Order: sequence, then C-alpha cells, then structure tokens
Amino acid sequence: MEFMILPLKRYFQFSGRSRRKEYWVWTLFVVIANIVLALVDAGLGLDGSSEAAVDGSATSFAAAAYSSSGVLGNIFSLATLIPGIAVTVRRLHDVNRSGLWLLAPIGLLVAFMVVALAGIGTGAFIAPGMVGLGIVAVLALIGFGILLLVWTCTAGTNGPNRFGEDPKDDKLDHLAETFS
Repeated sequence: MEFMILPLKRYFQFSGRSRRKEYWVWTLFVVIANIVLALVDAGLGLDGSSEAAVDGSATSFAAAAYSSSGVLGNIFSLATLIPGIAVTVRRLHDVNRSGLWLLAPIGLLVAFMVVALAGIGTGAFIAPGMVGLGIVAVLALIGFGILLLVWTCTAGTNGPNRFGEDPKDDKLDHLAETFS
C-alpha cells in the first residue's frame, strides 16, 4: 500500500529514482481508480450519457462507463497527472535515462503539426507527403511507447548512478518512511 501512495507524497519530486515496484503499483492504482470512477460517473449520470440511467441494464451501464469519461474521472486524472509524470521521470532515472525522454513524443507531434500547417498554408487540403509523414509519426509514437514500456520494466542500475542512490539499497528503505 505504501508504494501506491508514495508518488502522491512525492508529488512534485522529479529528481531521484523510483523502483519498478513503485512505478507499477502506482500504475495499477491509477487504472483501478479510473475504472471505479468511470462506473461511479456512469451510475450517477456524470458521464454525459443518460442511456445508462434510463435503461438500467448492466450492458448499457458498462458501455457508458467504458466509453466516456465523467466528471469524477476527469478530476482524478488531472490530480494524478503530475505525480504520474514525476514517478515516470524517476523510473527513467533508475535505468539511467534522462526524464527528457518523455518530451520526445511532444517534439514529434510539434514537428508533424508544423508540416501540416505548412501544407495548409499552400492551399492544399492534404499536403504532398502528409499521409506518409503521418504514418511515420504514428509508427514512431508506437515505437516510443514500446521503448518506454521496456525501460519501465527493466531493472534499475545497481548502486548509485548520475541521478542518485539506488532505491533498493537497504539503507534507503527509510525513503518510504520519510514521506509517510
């Protein structure tokens, strides 16, 4: 349970390192909370869909909870955005990678948008090469997602690295207690 709450206690801490356990327990917590909040939103009619409330069947209730995000789910997602980014940066630090890697998809999307806007500026509905560039951008985003998954699953650097001490060291077990 402590690893589930630790990223909230380290809300704005982008320095240091986080173990795989902290990252994946946090991820599990966020996924389960989002599912529960989606069901609550659907049950209370806060998801923008009135079908679940009118029909009342389990199928329409589950479909409404799955297909839309509601008020509570959106508030939770906004509240957990910063700690989620922070724990991911610290997880990358644990495998001796810079947290700036998280900016790679943003750079790719900005480059794609610049090319798209340049094409629109020429008066063409679809700029020449835009479809090919779009396919390359999607493949690059998928590749980056796979790379990030591999890095978050990889064991951290043994001992200290350029981002700090090894969070698995026995002497650093007080880290969780410090933020308790």
